[in-house]
Amino acid sequence: MADTSRRALRLLSLLATPRCWSLSELALRLEVSERTVRRDIETLRALDYPVVTIHGPAGGYRLGPGRTLPPLLFDDEQALAITVALQTAPSSIFGLGEDARRALNTIERVMPARLRTAMESLHVTSLQNYWEFPAPPIGSERLKAAGSAVRHRHLLIVDTVRADGTRPAPGDDDFAPARRIEPHHLVIWAGRWYLVSWDVADGNWRVRRLDRLHLHPPTGLPFTPRDLPGGDVARFVMTSHDRGDTPATWQCTGTARLNLPAETVARWAPGGSVVEHLGPDHCRLTIGAWSWAGVAGLLATFDADLDHVTPVELRRACRRLVRRWRAVATGSVENA
Repeated sequence: MADTSRRALRLLSLLATPRCWSLSELALRLEVSERTVRRDIETLRALDYPVVTIHGPAGGYRLGPGRTLPPLLFDDEQALAITVALQTAPSSIFGLGEDARRALNTIERVMPARLRTAMESLHVTSLQNYWEFPAPPIGSERLKAAGSAVRHRHLLIVDTVRADGTRPAPGDDDFAPARRIEPHHLVIWAGRWYLVSWDVADGNWRVRRLDRLHLHPPTGLPFTPRDLPGGDVARFVMTSHDRGDTPATWQCTGTARLNLPAETVARWAPGGSVVEHLGPDHCRLTIGAWSWAGVAGLLATFDADLDHVTPVELRRACRRLVRRWRAVATGSVENA
């Protein structure tokens, strides 16, 4: 009976998702026969859950309107997802630490014993990935304001702030007037929040680091959604070279001009690097590592011609690597 009840809850959680499930898909997910799935569906209907049947080639089953699901209807996988999400969210959103802990404790207290034990046994320790260089946690109020503007399609007025969070004042060399933008997408990539928007003054799409923006009070002014070039927001963000990123603090930082388009290098450059557009087939990459040989090795991974290499320490490291790899290629260095 316990297995049947758990299976019914699992079936209910699947049907509650915004999609239509075929009988074979449900049977595969639940690891039972299609006949058993049909029987479970009839059980749910007998309990007044409106499981509707969609006819046709793309048909199947889904949960219809008119019934409120019981609170905290989670299966094992969903409980795991909630546990991990609540423990890792504070690493990218400032001020969520205490709220996330309280939410996790609240959920654990009302979970069935079996799921509560599984959740309590999973404690996550987040460590910084030094190659990704995530941004500092972003303020939850800023995230909510940006998310609300994206959802409601309201214009935003923003100022660009420095990497240290200060706002340039009129008269400063880096001062720029506030911008009116149409926010379309929020994207998190490598621990950094980005806002994909249409710049009203420039008439161009832009990708901006959310932690580098000061958001003015909501305007409430609606705009008409636009079609993103290419239609793929992930690719658009990853291939945009001007995202507001700045070089991370490395022991060694170097620069070179690569014979590759900026959008290609931007997609594969490690976190904490900066790509500058120099033309359709060239870009400048600023990149760091713990040694000059490391910087040279990273530049080599792009497998492209390069010049204008600076500083002199990086050029010396390149020469040393040339000698070492020439020895390997000619066989003068024996394998251990």
